[in-house]
Formats: sequence, structure tokens, C-alpha cells
Amino acid sequence: MSYFDWLPREAVEITLVLSLAFLVGLEREEHKAGDERRVAFGGVRTFPLIGLTGYALALLSGGELLPQALGFLAIAGFLMLTYRQKLGAGQPGITSEMAGLLTFLVGALVQHGDYWIATTLSVVSVVLLELKSALERLTARIEPDDILTFAKFLLLTAVALPLLPDAEYTAFRINPNRTWLIVAAVSGISYGSYVLQRVTRLHRGVLLTALLGGTYSSTAVTVSLARQSAALGRPRLVAGATLIASGVMYLRLALLLLLFNRALFELLALPFGLLAAGAAVAGWYWSRGDAGAPPAVPPGAPRNPLELGAAFVFAAVFVGMLVATRYVAERVGASGIFGLAAVLGIADVDPFTMGLTQSSPVPTPLHVAAAGILIAAASNNVAKACYAYALARDAAGRQALALLLALAALGLAPLAVIARS
Repeated sequence: MSYFDWLPREAVEITLVLSLAFLVGLEREEHKAGDERRVAFGGVRTFPLIGLTGYALALLSGGELLPQALGFLAIAGFLMLTYRQKLGAGQPGITSEMAGLLTFLVGALVQHGDYWIATTLSVVSVVLLELKSALERLTARIEPDDILTFAKFLLLTAVALPLLPDAEYTAFRINPNRTWLIVAAVSGISYGSYVLQRVTRLHRGVLLTALLGGTYSSTAVTVSLARQSAALGRPRLVAGATLIASGVMYLRLALLLLLFNRALFELLALPFGLLAAGAAVAGWYWSRGDAGAPPAVPPGAPRNPLELGAAFVFAAVFVGMLVATRYVAERVGASGIFGLAAVLGIADVDPFTMGLTQSSPVPTPLHVAAAGILIAAASNNVAKACYAYALARDAAGRQALALLLALAALGLAPLAVIARS
């Protein structure tokens, strides 16, 4: 028996409406207190009243939408008067008025029993209202071309996914719909890191660069830090940050496995988690060996991963990896997969890993695919170690070489366990 079973349903709903509307009103009240010169609408009394009006009208209408729509228009009319007053005072913001309309709808949703939707809308609206300054700073740091690129990618994905056939073609069982879904997922993860890098580009330190950049491309971070090592003058910090970025790579791979092959994720989640945590702790500890305040990293300009050219290239590379993986698995077997992993991991881990997610358990056995991913990641770490050593040409390069080779060796240790599985 629930603690609230003794209460009438309407009492619980009215309490919920009051709580949600009061939350929005409280945020607006704080906003008014921060700028007393502005013409402000509503607060901790007005918004609960609007919410209760929406609830009562939905209750009285008996489920009919027309009375509720007329009530919505009536509230909108009152809010229009406030907006006209703002326009007269040269303050055209309409955020509070839109929050008032949403509060009316929240009250109606609660009466219809849509508690989860009403709560979600209220919480999201409060977050958006509270993050006004942060969101404005974000828009100032994101270039218009990036927004256009994001819109084009979303449009292409929204159009392409329903049209691309969800069926396997050729002897290599290539699924066009699945291929573009993978491209969208990989690009989306990279885009999240890309946005964070752009937002923090003015005050980004070396370790934060490693954390964010490792989600985007640990290879790009390695090359960038190696080239800047002489100017930064902090070899241990550069080497430690490079190790952290490569550790984040394992978290990125784990997320992709979780999305596209749950069995592989369950097999590799623990070793990937341990490798990522070990690299993060070791990299942070190693970086502390340099005295002084951490230097800032010059603002970088990573390529937008949602550019259509980059997306199409990844799609082509992924299909090529998928064909090669399935061909080698059927013709050569496990040894061929391992050799392919060692070679292809030097260039890029993601396409090969995603190819294995679509090739396991048939024709590539699960344990073979898991071992191949581990080998590819280790091979990629070896390649990054060579890049760091060749580009830095100082103590940072030598230290990064040693740390990344150690991570590569540790990354192969789980093979002993997987071989017995």
C-alpha cells in the first residue's frame, strides 16, 4: 500500500501542480531580483495560479480539448499585455511569458495523468531559464558555420535513415541503414567533445584538453601536444596528458560497444574501465612532477566531425573495414583478424571496432572480436607513442613514448583472460 493511497487523487495532482509551478515561479522571482529595472512578469504567486488554472480547466472540460484551447488563448492574451508593456519599455524578451504558457499546459497535463511529461517539461524549462547566461556564452563561442553543419547533418540523417533499406546486401552482409546509424553515433560522440572544446577554448588547460580531446581523437591530442611541448616547457605534464587522452579512448570504445554490440561490451567493459582509470590516475600523477601553475593550451581548431565530407569518408572507411574483416574472418580465421587489427589500429580504431561489432558473433566469434579490438587499441597506442617521440624531440617525447608503450602492453594483458573464455 502506498503512503499516498489515503489521499484523493486530485489532492496529489494539485500538490504536484503547485510544486512544479512554484519551482518555475521561484526561478523567475530570482531573475527579477537580479535586475529590478526590467519590466518583469510573474513570480512565486502568478505561476502557481496559472498552473492551477490549467488544471481546473482541464478538470471542468471533461477531456474536451476546445475549452482547454480557449483557456490557453485567454492566458496568452493576458501575457500579451505584459509583452506589449515590455516592448514599450524597450525590453522585448518573451521568456517569462512563454514559461507562463508552459505552466498552464503543465497543469492540464497533470490533470490528464501525464505526470512524467509535466515534471520533465517543468524541470527542463527551469534549467533553460537558469542557464540563460551560459547558453548565451555558448552561442557566442559556436561559429555560425558549425550550427549550419549540425543542421545539415541532422537533416541528412533524418531523411536518410527512413529511406535507407534495413536489409543486408552482398556476400559481406552490408546494411545501409545500420551503416549510417553507426556513422551518426560515432560522429555524435565526437561532436559532443567538439562542442565542449569550443566552449572551453579560452581557458583550457593541458589536462582538460586531454580529457575532452581524448573523446574526440586521442591521436589528434597526441600530435597537438607533441608539437606544442617545446613552447609549453612542461615535459611531464605533456606526457601525462597524452596518457590521459589515450585512456579516454577506451571509454569511447566502451560506449560504442554498448550501443552496437552488448555482448562485446559485457566482455570488454571491465578491462576497458580499468585501463581508462589506470591511465587517468597514472597520467595525473606523472603530470604533477612539473612544478608551477599549469599552462594554458593555445586555442585549437578541431575539425567539425559532422561535416558531411568527414561523415561520408568515415562511412566509406567503415564499409571497407567491414568487408575486410568479414573476408579475413571467413578465409583466414582468428589469426587474420589479429593481423588486421594490428595493421589497421595504427590508422584509426573506430572503423575497425565498429566493423567487428557488426561481424560478431558471425562470422567472427565473440572472443576473437574482443581480442581484435584489444590488439587494435594497443596498436593505436604504439602508433601514438611513435608520433609523440618523433614530433616532440625532447623529454616530453621520450616520456610519452614510455608511458604509451606501457599502456599498450597493459592493454594486451586481458587477452590471457579472453583466450580462456
